[in-house]
Amino acid sequence: MNFQRLSELDLAGKRVFIRADFNVPFHADGTLSDDTRIRATLPAICHCLEAGAAVMITSHLGRPIEGALTPADSLAPVAAALSELLGRPVPLITNWTDGHFSVRQGEVVLLENCRGNVGEKADDPQLAARIAGSIDVYVNDAFGTAHRKECTLHALALAAPVACAGPLMTAELDALGRALAQPARPLAAIVAGSKVSTKLTILESLADKVDVLVLGGGIANTFLAARGCEVGGSLQESELLEAARRVERRLAERGGVVWLPEDVVVADRFAADADTRICDAESVPPGWMILDIGPNSRDSLAGVLARAGTIVWNGPVGVFELDAFAAGTRALAEAIAASPAYSIAGGGDTLAAIARFGVGERIDYISTGGGAFLEFLEGRELPAVAALRARARPASRRIAPVPQFEHEPELT
Repeated sequence: MNFQRLSELDLAGKRVFIRADFNVPFHADGTLSDDTRIRATLPAICHCLEAGAAVMITSHLGRPIEGALTPADSLAPVAAALSELLGRPVPLITNWTDGHFSVRQGEVVLLENCRGNVGEKADDPQLAARIAGSIDVYVNDAFGTAHRKECTLHALALAAPVACAGPLMTAELDALGRALAQPARPLAAIVAGSKVSTKLTILESLADKVDVLVLGGGIANTFLAARGCEVGGSLQESELLEAARRVERRLAERGGVVWLPEDVVVADRFAADADTRICDAESVPPGWMILDIGPNSRDSLAGVLARAGTIVWNGPVGVFELDAFAAGTRALAEAIAASPAYSIAGGGDTLAAIARFGVGERIDYISTGGGAFLEFLEGRELPAVAALRARARPASRRIAPVPQFEHEPELT
């Protein structure tokens, strides 16, 4: 993928602006509950400081009203955490868009919540131009928000003198490019979730790319029903049966296959202490619901993944939060970890499953992108990535042409 990387640039004496993702969770008392996202940006910050740059960082936090930040919207707790992690003061700067603040070579400051700036959500080019006037290098290290067309993610990347990807963004794009653009074959994608409707565009896109499409959860139930199987009281979308058949036909035309479970774990109700049994996937008793894949399906799936060249994983194959229905997702996680294939995983439930079953060190790349990861799977070009691509060969301090994107709904 064609974009400039932070590691390629001479930063000595430069004013470097880093767009990070510090949208961190908090306890009820207002203290940080997880600093993972802050730690993840440290390599970019330290690289710039060691190179002799003056470093400015900003991020969004929540969804404040533009021009009306409240104390709850402030990045002040992030500044304190960042100061502790870096072992140096990190002042928090307010009203920063005109550049009327001081930051010297070898210093770092945190710029207050960028979503408080009027024009941020609208991707205002005038706001971008004001900010660009006081920076030398723009760095996007926030892949998790790359699907947003907002000023500090898109317009500013086009207006800055130089724009590049930080190490987090670079790692995500390299991993996704390896998995989807030039994958080792066979390419297997696991897509699971409660509804086909939320991931139909992903399924349609993957049908043109993958060799094996592994389905789980409510999505699998809908595809089983589309094949004429009795799925009892399982979650499924009867209005999307033809859409499911269309995806399966599209894949078959390319010589690919849809993998569905042959046996399943069913329950008489959705509860940890429900009565359970194992049955064929095509003949679920009336009123019973599929909540996991069965032992034969686990063995079959492990065989498919052992033969894969590349694996993309998004979603568990059962209700793994309940012990009675966790065996399928545990087997899936272990099979991916044991496979010689290059593996990449992403999505909130997927990350939770990886953590629960302790396979993180054996997955080649774990994306923290959330909505951006899903949109990449759909085959969309993300606005922030498009801006970096447009600036791959910056010739001067001029504003690059602005790629056009339709408005997208909030995903995170």
